[in-house]
Amino acid sequence: MFRPKALGGAVTALVTVAAGVFLAAAVSTSPAVAAGTGTGYLHTSGNQIVDSTGATVRLTGINWFGMETDNKTFHGLWSNNPWRGQLDTMARLGYNTLRVPYSNDALKPGATASGINDFVNPDLIGLSPLQILDKVIDYAGSKGMRIILDRHRPTAAGQSPLWYTSTVSEATWINDWKMLAQRYAGNPTVIGADLHNEPHAEGTNPAATGACWGCGDTTRDWRLAAERAGNAILGVQPNWLIFVEGVSCPSGGLSNVWDGDTSNDEDCGWWGGNLSKAGQFPVRLTVANRLVYSPHEYATSVYRQTWFDAPDYPANMPAIWDKYFGYLYKQNIAPIMMGEFGSTLVDPKDKVWLEKLMAYTGTGVTGMSFTYWSWNPNSGDTGGIALDDWTNVNTAKQAILQPYLIAPSGGGGPTGGPTDPPTDPPAGACTATYRQVNAWQGGFQGELTVKNTGSGAVNPWAVTWSWPSGVTLGSGWNATVTQSGTTVTAAAPSHAPSLPVGGSVTVGFTANGTASAPGTVKLSGASC
Repeated sequence: MFRPKALGGAVTALVTVAAGVFLAAAVSTSPAVAAGTGTGYLHTSGNQIVDSTGATVRLTGINWFGMETDNKTFHGLWSNNPWRGQLDTMARLGYNTLRVPYSNDALKPGATASGINDFVNPDLIGLSPLQILDKVIDYAGSKGMRIILDRHRPTAAGQSPLWYTSTVSEATWINDWKMLAQRYAGNPTVIGADLHNEPHAEGTNPAATGACWGCGDTTRDWRLAAERAGNAILGVQPNWLIFVEGVSCPSGGLSNVWDGDTSNDEDCGWWGGNLSKAGQFPVRLTVANRLVYSPHEYATSVYRQTWFDAPDYPANMPAIWDKYFGYLYKQNIAPIMMGEFGSTLVDPKDKVWLEKLMAYTGTGVTGMSFTYWSWNPNSGDTGGIALDDWTNVNTAKQAILQPYLIAPSGGGGPTGGPTDPPTDPPAGACTATYRQVNAWQGGFQGELTVKNTGSGAVNPWAVTWSWPSGVTLGSGWNATVTQSGTTVTAAAPSHAPSLPVGGSVTVGFTANGTASAPGTVKLSGASC
């Protein structure tokens, strides 16, 4: 279904409701699991993604968009948070993969990037969109993250139902992919190509004129186009994974949401989200073990699909996911990497949806992979993990995702290079004092001061503490403060990452619930 990437809009108040849990069946075919995102290039084995040693890898990532827009580079570079600081936060939160949307306009010779705060990002001055992408890839790789490139739009003007338009040909689409594959050949941080974003039925035309799956029309059959592009890329870079999204309606026509007639209802879903025909008509690649199916899935803040108002919602959702993409995973046909999913969480149904969806992906390293939409707070129909300052985090969303995130291994990154030397002080090398500043019915304000009494600087520093069940974070300052379950983490801001010996930091916060002093305080793992 239509899923506009509207810009603008602030993060909205969030509503909490209870939700049940549904666990998807998981089939593990690999003999071992990998720390972070593993070693070397990745390939597939049954429904799993594995590294060069055969160890299972789960991609738990996030989208950082902007390179597909008129700015032709990552959004948020206009903020006061440097680009490295934003990647630091993503990695620290547990996002081990970055999906990077781009348009073919950003790849053109002479393309220029805009919307960059030169004061906080002086190293980006005068760089082209591709040169900025190079720097992001290098730094993400140094943190152990992986990169998926996503051809999001043919031009910066907007998405297209087919992989080509009147101004951007199929040849341009494929040649640009081959250029990117050659540019990043030999760099295993970049693991693959999401060929075209959200193929779908066209406009409001009920006739079959949009992207189809298995219809055999070479001008519309997305499955055949994905084979042409995927095999061309593998001819240049045989180590890449090929990520193939679904369509909206297998015939390329439209569902009853446009005409109100359910008598001839077609099995239609989200743009890019319908892989119901992939079992019957699989994508055939010339290099084995490179195919990953990548559906999109959204909630009511994007479009109110009929199933959200079904009497048995949300118990009906697992069967819907099974139909559209989950069967490919459960039948051990291919891995699933949900390339986009998200919501503002304004509607109470959306929180239930997100909790159910994450449980459906499975737990641990053998679960389905995903990249959440989005890091950006300026996605108008979903909001982001980052708040409007591009520094602090939406704790309500993060708390739901956190149990499913597998942090990057860090250090030398996915190539298996040397890791950074530890900088944590020895155990017990810190002191903590707490002051309650204020209290009111239903909440309180406090300040936690932690001093580094160890033998070395802590860089970057992070303070953690526990609260009783029912106490929830309202806001925080002097650090990036997030909560997962009963554990609160205050991470160093990008402008002051180091805490020297004898130095102290005071983290301020407001919280909901009975006034409670922080318990089990730690400084980067050392108990205070």
